[in-house]
Amino acid sequence: MIALLTGGHILLESLPGLAKTTAVTTLASGVHASFQRIQFTPDLMPGDLTGTDIFEPQHGTFRFIAGPLFHEIVLADEINRAPPKVQSALLEAMQEHQITVGGVTRPLPELFIVMATQNPLEQSGTYPLPEAQLDRFLLHVVLQYPTSDDELLILQRDRARHYGADKPVLHSPLHPQQVLQARREVAEVHVAPELERYIVALVGATRNLGQFDAAWADYLQVGASPRASIALLRASSALAYLRGREYVVPDDIIDIAPDVLRHRLVLGYAARAAGVDANAVVRKVLAGVAIP
Repeated sequence: MIALLTGGHILLESLPGLAKTTAVTTLASGVHASFQRIQFTPDLMPGDLTGTDIFEPQHGTFRFIAGPLFHEIVLADEINRAPPKVQSALLEAMQEHQITVGGVTRPLPELFIVMATQNPLEQSGTYPLPEAQLDRFLLHVVLQYPTSDDELLILQRDRARHYGADKPVLHSPLHPQQVLQARREVAEVHVAPELERYIVALVGATRNLGQFDAAWADYLQVGASPRASIALLRASSALAYLRGREYVVPDDIIDIAPDVLRHRLVLGYAARAAGVDANAVVRKVLAGVAIP
């Protein structure tokens, strides 16, 4: 919902069977937006995403056939299974909300967001996502196993649907124009200057871990970019909006910071050797920067 309310893209990561695809398709059906699922595979080509110019011999001209990216909500399933040349086709779409094919630039729908999934366990036949693309994801959400009570509810709901034979019907009045209006309201959520400086301090701290602990000075090759500051401001504003407030408080920033920052940090060898991951770095930063 935060991604939807900010127009940001989201990367969902979990082991198989934790309903990543189900979550995205359910959200798309609830918004009544145009939706397209793309199954990423090693033989995918950039034109399979963006579309391509097709020659029509009867007219002697080329006609552009739009690809699946020309939808409002795009599910990039198992995004890390496509090679780098396909990933590069997503960069312009995710950042500029436009696609250039054959020298012609075409705008994407105003609502456009990419919701990608990946499996962190299986590495055979996969390609690591480049840092430039990871930085374009507003959030990186890691899904965990459900509790026993939640898993019991999953079983009961599946049985009530006759083991998936009865398709669920989601009655939602939400349409794209209402989402766009909500985005404007999120942009008007008040953020105090002290909290803006707090966001900049948090992101800047990832570039200089040594100020908190000299032993951590070499743990990061690359810290978070200014794009992370923008993402953290937008995400915390949307979280405050969802919590029913017209202003951001420090807890909003602290709660969403791990999902905004973890995928933007490039760990060094020293961190991996010490068993320190990106989540630990974010916790270190949150503990070290004073809360206004």
